[in-house]
Amino acid sequence: MAAAIKTKVDAIIADNAIVVFSKSYCPYCTKAKNLLVKLGANAFILELDNEEDGAAIQQYLQELSGQRTVPNIFISQTHIGGCDDLFKLEKNGQLKTLLAKI
Repeated sequence: MAAAIKTKVDAIIADNAIVVFSKSYCPYCTKAKNLLVKLGANAFILELDNEEDGAAIQQYLQELSGQRTVPNIFISQTHIGGCDDLFKLEKNGQLKTLLAKI
């Protein structure tokens, strides 16, 4: 099962310019997703609470990124962190730069 989760998550990150691993009820996830929508970013969003293997995905994400919490955000295959990290990038202008490269 672990190898299948690793393959699934790695493929999602590799195949999408922006990936948000989220939970549908999380207010920080909603805030981050709303910012990306506002900026016109086309993000692949995986709601872990709606996935049968969501807990295993979250565990692998902790191994991969060092972060267990959601949202867990990747842009151009680079882990950028969570909601606060996304807003820091937006505040200092780096987020628009990252999104322009996609």
